[in-house]
Amino acid sequence: MAAITSDLWTNLIPAAVALSALMIVSLVALRGWRDWIQLKREELAAGHGLAQDPTVPHAGSRIEIADLKERLRKLEAIAAGVDL
Repeated sequence: MAAITSDLWTNLIPAAVALSALMIVSLVALRGWRDWIQLKREELAAGHGLAQDPTVPHAGSRIEIADLKERLRKLEAIAAGVDL
């Protein structure tokens, strides 16, 4: 009976240590994830507080304007009878 109990403890102790280590690593990773998410939230909040210069168009607007200019150029070329 003592040999069975000894084998049980021999297997149980490393399993408990491994489970504890896994729990500690998981908690540290969770804490890091939460801190990273909070950092990103703060960065986003700080970015929205900045006043943008109204004379400088947004990057998306500049792309749309460039696209419209290209379409207009093509339409003018078609109207003039020029092959592109």
